[in-house]
Amino acid sequence: MHRTKTLVFRYNNRLAKNALIRFRHCGQEAQIHTSRIWNWKTPKRNPKLNSFLWCLFSQIQFTVMVSTSKIKSVDFYRKIPRDLTEASLSGAGLSIIAALAMMFLFGMELHNYLSISTSTSIIVDRSPDEDYLRIDFNISFPALSCEFASVDVSDVLGTNRLNITKTVRKYSINKHLKTTGSEFDSGPVTHRIKHDEENDEEYGEGSVTLNADNFDRISHQHAISVVNFYAPWCYWSNRLKPAWEKAAKIIRERHDPEVDGRIIMGKVDCTEEVDLCRSHHIQGYPSIRIFRKGSDVRDEHGHHEHESYYGDRDTDSLVKTMEELVAPIALDSPNLSLEDKSSTTTENAKRPAPREAGCRIEGFVRVKKVPGNLVISARSGAHSFDSALMNMSHVISDFSFGKKITPRVMSDIKRILPYVGASHAKLNGKSYLTDPDDHANVTVEHYIQLVKTEVMRSSHQLIEDYEFTAHSSLTHALSIPVVKFHYEPSPMQVLITENPKSFSHFITNVCAIIGGVFTVAGILDSILHNTIRMVKKVELGKNF
Repeated sequence: MHRTKTLVFRYNNRLAKNALIRFRHCGQEAQIHTSRIWNWKTPKRNPKLNSFLWCLFSQIQFTVMVSTSKIKSVDFYRKIPRDLTEASLSGAGLSIIAALAMMFLFGMELHNYLSISTSTSIIVDRSPDEDYLRIDFNISFPALSCEFASVDVSDVLGTNRLNITKTVRKYSINKHLKTTGSEFDSGPVTHRIKHDEENDEEYGEGSVTLNADNFDRISHQHAISVVNFYAPWCYWSNRLKPAWEKAAKIIRERHDPEVDGRIIMGKVDCTEEVDLCRSHHIQGYPSIRIFRKGSDVRDEHGHHEHESYYGDRDTDSLVKTMEELVAPIALDSPNLSLEDKSSTTTENAKRPAPREAGCRIEGFVRVKKVPGNLVISARSGAHSFDSALMNMSHVISDFSFGKKITPRVMSDIKRILPYVGASHAKLNGKSYLTDPDDHANVTVEHYIQLVKTEVMRSSHQLIEDYEFTAHSSLTHALSIPVVKFHYEPSPMQVLITENPKSFSHFITNVCAIIGGVFTVAGILDSILHNTIRMVKKVELGKNF
């Protein structure tokens, strides 16, 4: 019966069952896998083999011990046995303070990492020459009729665009700034209005003189009443007068008001019948209105339903228009003329008259990035205006430059820079009202200086905004009062860049906080501990 011995190889106090061991024995190199000597059975009668194996494992154990001691020599954190350390009340207090300091500084560092930092620089405006500046506006004029309201643009380069209609919309409003109907139709751009040649030919009075006393009575007696609201001092009224009287005389002869009763042509002197002209929202002279029986009565809000004539003003054109207005109405039923069945020519020459004296103008224009003016005024190539009766009071609901920024994007910008956008719409909500009875010919001028601001997000999203300052003044106009916005773009722009935070920098700062607080607390603890020991020694009377 053979006795067996189990050979166990231990490395760093751990069993090694799978290890390849290289060794030199008897001047020769050899290797053996521990799995082959694990549970190696050696017969007792083989002393040579036993001696060899014990010699082998002695060499292996020595080699492993040398390697382990070398690794331990680089240990920066050598341990002191727990029974050799001593806890103190001062050390516990400093430890609590150090822990709280670490937590506080970590929170501050985390807040700084999560916050957004920006850098601001001033550079020359990089906009290309073909880049235009967009101006959005929404302005209400309680006393300016949409019939003559015009939006004009000019600049220092000589650009002069009058009565822009493509990107501008107009709505009649009442004195409370409430819209009273659909969009006002400005109509197509008409050609130059034709008049009779100026001569000294005599003409009779063919039209009926109307006033506040007989206006409603006479207009109700005829299916169609065509009225010329004029002013004796007006050049265009005087140019129209001969043709108007001639046409009225011809129509009276063809359609006798006493017999026919379908149409009548009248006239109103607005210098004498001021209230009557104002009730029909007459602001330019001459204004030709077409009243149809049944539609010339005011509704519950005081609105009139009638039309304005903008066609040629020579005798032939006026007579032709009157005939086209009368043609759809049967001679035996002149009591109703609500339907308009006039020809295309007449339809192009007339449009619905303004329902109210006020107008809301909204839209946008594109201008070059040079100093210029945006002017809103009463304008017409064939009408005159009484500057004493023009009131350019207005309320600005919106006036801004550049592309519209969505509320979500604007809130994101304000989260980065709270002060951005504060001057984006500085004029919004402001009112500039003058007393309509003052007759002071007041022109309102707004002087605007704007600066382009670009915000570069960390996601490489570029957001453009225009900040501006505005100063307004009211001056006495020598001619027709206007509202003028004088804008002056700056050649410089503000560039705001969002700077992303580095996570590695955050980790480095956290480690510095922990290590720094721990070290400082250790130094303080050492100083405090030594000071207490010295005090105790002095109290005990020891010499040191």
